[in-house]
Amino acid sequence: MQAPLRRVVVFVVLFVLYQAAEGFGADVLHSFAVQAALVVACVLVAWPLGRWLGYRGYDAYALSGPGWLPLLAGGLLLSGLANLAALAMGLGLGIFAWTPGGAVDLAPLAPAAFAVAAFTTFVPSLAEDILTRGFWWRASGIRWKGAVFVAVSAILYTLNHVYRLANGPTECLMLLCFGVAYASAMLRSGSLWPAVGLHWGWNLSNALFGGMLPVEVRDHLRAQVLWGWVNLAVAVIVLTLPYAPRPRRDPG
Repeated sequence: MQAPLRRVVVFVVLFVLYQAAEGFGADVLHSFAVQAALVVACVLVAWPLGRWLGYRGYDAYALSGPGWLPLLAGGLLLSGLANLAALAMGLGLGIFAWTPGGAVDLAPLAPAAFAVAAFTTFVPSLAEDILTRGFWWRASGIRWKGAVFVAVSAILYTLNHVYRLANGPTECLMLLCFGVAYASAMLRSGSLWPAVGLHWGWNLSNALFGGMLPVEVRDHLRAQVLWGWVNLAVAVIVLTLPYAPRPRRDPG
């Protein structure tokens, strides 16, 4: 099979597995177990598909090489702090409000609960990052030029949220801003790991804050705008960090 056709097959397989998790596992079967299994399958099958394309495996999606842990941890920390800043600003602007009579609950920080939250937010984040960023950065074979990759990847990331597109233009613009932040991290570093860290950090902090803090959204539209602007600020930060970009490697 010719290389361009192989790339199409790889993307389709990854896309179907990822979308089936929500479309079939959650919406049709209403089964978290099936949903989780399909997302995990998307991540696991990416390795042999990378081999099929001629890479060593996950390096087809820029997920290889030394120094990956600091990149992941840095993105995780930055995104968690950004989410905390958005929460503080939202409370100050009246976008969010403390729930009357609510109390802080530290149960989500218990080791077992934290481990579950970390795993259930990491795997979907990684799967989507492979699909909307890592694949296109390396496995697609496209030689991207700067901002073009950020724009294309951000649009793909937005469109990949098939089941949220009907929520309106503000939702789509917010997702686009998230996509810009994550793609900027990949562009700046040449690795998918910082983007995974940012993506995972936002989802994990959402899970933790949602379980710990008695906060409610008063104005969802303004909240979406706030989250979008905060992630554009994250994009500016990552673009100015002193990364040493990793060279792109072809199969072999």
